Amino acid sequence: MPERAFSRRDTLSTLLLPLAERQLIVPDVAVAELIGYRPGVPTGSLAAWDLGDITWRGRPLPLVSFEAACGQPLPSGERVRIAVMHGIGPRLPFFGLLLQGIPRIFRADSQLSYIDVPLASLELAAVLAGNDVARVPDLDTLAEVILRGRLPGAEVAP
Repeated sequence: MPERAFSRRDTLSTLLLPLAERQLIVPDVAVAELIGYRPGVPTGSLAAWDLGDITWRGRPLPLVSFEAACGQPLPSGERVRIAVMHGIGPRLPFFGLLLQGIPRIFRADSQLSYIDVPLASLELAAVLAGNDVARVPDLDTLAEVILRGRLPGAEVAP
């Protein structure tokens, strides 16, 4: 059986999202838009990861810190951006994810290698993206954490 030639369809267009001490890798379609930083308006949540609400295209969005949602310290930096992420369903169609720089495009292919490194609670795996280590976030669980943390009387996640 002849070996088939590698084609564009065998790659996945991803974004490397820079955080304070690591980067996440997500399919590019998971990000609706990249916007400049703006502080969130407090919502009364006690969760360290909940940075309040921002307004995007006329709608309020929760702004969250991935690091703080994983129980790590809240990051700070000078090149802060926000990735507007697609959420899950009508209760959370979008949310803002705090970044520490500008995302980079990475074309993942079948040669993407998993690596064994310590993972945070909301990370599913780690891979080599070129020469960089990138973590695969559990975006569905993060969205559930946001929803639970925003519901009145709900337990507050880390």
